[in-house]
Amino acid sequence: MKILLKKCWFILPILIFLACSSEQEIQQLQNVNSKTEHGSRASLKPIGTGVMMQAFYWDVPAGGNWWNTVKGKVQDWSNAGIDAIWLPPATKAQNGSFSMGYDPFDYFDFGKYDQMGSIETRFGSEKELKSLISEAHNSNLSVIADIVLNHNSGGQSEVNPVNGQANWTKFEPMSGRFTRDFNDFHPNYNYNNDTGVFGGFPDLSHSQIRVQNELWKNPESVAKYYKNVMGFDGWRFDYVKGFEPWVVREWKNEVGGFSVGEYWDGNAGTLDWWSGQAEVSAFDFACYYRMRDAFQGNNLNRLNDDMLWKRNPNKAVTFVANHDTDEIYNGKMLAYAYILTHEGYPTIFYSDYEEWLSKERLNNLIWIHNNLAGGNTSILYTDNDEYVARRNGHNNAGLVVYINNANHWQERWIQTNWSNTRIKDYTGHSNWEPITQGGKWVKIQVPPKSYSVWAPK
Repeated sequence: MKILLKKCWFILPILIFLACSSEQEIQQLQNVNSKTEHGSRASLKPIGTGVMMQAFYWDVPAGGNWWNTVKGKVQDWSNAGIDAIWLPPATKAQNGSFSMGYDPFDYFDFGKYDQMGSIETRFGSEKELKSLISEAHNSNLSVIADIVLNHNSGGQSEVNPVNGQANWTKFEPMSGRFTRDFNDFHPNYNYNNDTGVFGGFPDLSHSQIRVQNELWKNPESVAKYYKNVMGFDGWRFDYVKGFEPWVVREWKNEVGGFSVGEYWDGNAGTLDWWSGQAEVSAFDFACYYRMRDAFQGNNLNRLNDDMLWKRNPNKAVTFVANHDTDEIYNGKMLAYAYILTHEGYPTIFYSDYEEWLSKERLNNLIWIHNNLAGGNTSILYTDNDEYVARRNGHNNAGLVVYINNANHWQERWIQTNWSNTRIKDYTGHSNWEPITQGGKWVKIQVPPKSYSVWAPK
């Protein structure tokens, strides 16, 4: 027995060496696979040169087929001028196959582990998600991940020694990654929203170094796994009011990629402040609310009001609707005509594009945005039901957009940037082809409850 033990001790280091070598080889193979299975990033369109597609809506069909649905559309979207798709939160949440992902439980379960009542997420399996990302990349589209960093859900109860109360802060996900307990959450989380709770969920404490390491700093952090293994290219940060701007800034500085935050506030100054602190883009809620006031309230003078795109167009992501605001209101196509001819990075909402509005008209506006809408903006005229603005051109001729919220045709003399030049309406709503005067003035027209976009023929 002693001889046998001695032989085992002699053989053991060799076995450990071989096992380690094998593990290193497997890891190398995994690293190679992670670089290829989600397609090549070399040919991706630069984000911001086209239009983003929000590739979901609230309560998309359950059953695990959403990734396949989106996969079947990405090439057509790319052909239309989309440059990136924004996907819903992709990992397993408390409500399993019924969840839209905003109640995150396991940041590393993309539809692989049997937990929370299902293997797949509402949207599909990990394999199907990787296939979608690969197809998007092959179609030259970047893929934006929706990241929920404020709150977690689905933990087991444990006593928090800080307050002596039982809280739902014990997380032991089947992936075995980023296990959590009360130390990782705000110790006073269960008192009110300002001190660490969102919708009854415990809030992560980003001041904890371990939380930072697990979320973005470590080589196998959430951020790096999303980017290097799954193939995501950028980030949409959910509910950034719930934590400090430096969290988003550090994440972005660590892993790179296009980043935009959901700071739900209609004050353009506040959005500009947050964007500056986080050093990323922000959804332009100020623009959203002013457009709703203008088109639904029949007062296009509201388009003169302050918006993030007017303060910092390079940081403004404009939108007409999203999964939280997917209401149908009067003048929605006029609102799309506004954001797709003005500064900022515009977003198309899936339901508007695929179901509710004219895809042909939206494709036309996307083309106009990508080919004509360059340079800064000059507002030429506004009243209750008319709005005229000029894009002054940057590596292109620019354009003039005329929006009409009245029930009758309208005409107006406006000053362009073009002398003695024949122009036309690139929407096809008017068949006029006037020639601008030597002083660059010209009369243009617009149909009722519609818009026209003018540029040199």
